[in-house]
Amino acid sequence: MSYQRREFIKLSATLGSGLLLTSVANKISGCNPLSKLNVNKNFGLQLYTLRDDLPKDPRGVLTQVASYGYKQIESFEGAKGMFWGMKNTEFKKLMDDLGMKIVSSHCNINQDFDRKAAEAAEIGMNYLICPYLGPQKNIDEFKKFAETFNQRGEVCKKNGIRFAYHNHDYGFIPLDGQLPQDVMMQGTNKDTVDFEMDIYWVVTAGHDPIQWFEKYPGRFKLSHIKDRKKNAAATDRDASVVLGTGSIDFKKILKDGAKNGVRYFIVEQEAYENTTPLAAAKADAEYMKNFTA
Repeated sequence: MSYQRREFIKLSATLGSGLLLTSVANKISGCNPLSKLNVNKNFGLQLYTLRDDLPKDPRGVLTQVASYGYKQIESFEGAKGMFWGMKNTEFKKLMDDLGMKIVSSHCNINQDFDRKAAEAAEIGMNYLICPYLGPQKNIDEFKKFAETFNQRGEVCKKNGIRFAYHNHDYGFIPLDGQLPQDVMMQGTNKDTVDFEMDIYWVVTAGHDPIQWFEKYPGRFKLSHIKDRKKNAAATDRDASVVLGTGSIDFKKILKDGAKNGVRYFIVEQEAYENTTPLAAAKADAEYMKNFTA
């Protein structure tokens, strides 16, 4: 019998509280928050990864995506809408048939948002997400964005879903002495507005994702898992590579993220050096299926 096992038996015999027993057991076994979330089987794909292939044959491409092992989909609003030329219910049926679920979508939050929220809720989606704002001339613009997010959050709440914002690097570059990301996170209602951390863009901006997870625990509910080329110049913004071949320490980052409230782990890749979008999506899925932390 191992030393840890003997110590566990001794401790459990002296503890009268089930809560305390669970706490001690977790410490001894080295409980991993990622294992509870079953990340290896519940990772998703942001369809922007396949932005050039998807419009040509949405059903065929999504069938391939399912075959790679993805169980969740995050869509984006292309020329054919969030549901790629299908009705929301038709898209859901396709997802069901393929063993996947559309959990979220990036969309234009300034056009027909009430309709989009209702359609998303009808098929059991969890989130509508603002994908991009762009650099601004002054920090007041980001304060206005925070107000808009609160309004969109209320619309989502009425429909039984949630609203989130997806960052780029500009949110982590000081503007008028403040960080836009701080301004938006501090100016939004945590009960109705969440955030999707694109880890790649945080790293590209020279920040540590873990520090942000710990600064705002429970606010980042979704993540974009996108690797960055090794030894890429700080000014290189187009350095996305296949997961596991780059410089980002996902084992450490995702473990901390899960501990601080991240619940969705969504793969995205934007550049394809020496590969193709579909081949990259397949390789990224293999990385996630074998991911350990």
